[in-house]
Amino acid sequence: MGFLKNQQVKMATRLLAWQYEKSGSPLPEARQLNERARQLVEDAHRIARARGGNVIAILKQMASEAIRR
Repeated sequence: MGFLKNQQVKMATRLLAWQYEKSGSPLPEARQLNERARQLVEDAHRIARARGGNVIAILKQMASEAIRR
């Protein structure tokens, strides 16, 4: 995985952790949180390729929706 994608995964991990704290939900294990963040980044890239758009903006939206599910 490249440098930029690693940075996006780190950012997605922080976004997910913040969303969990904001919603009052317990934070999952670090490994699970990292896997979920990695999946969000992959999904965001797929969506950006298909529809266009900013990966970071897509990640923010997906992170907020991931906690609600």
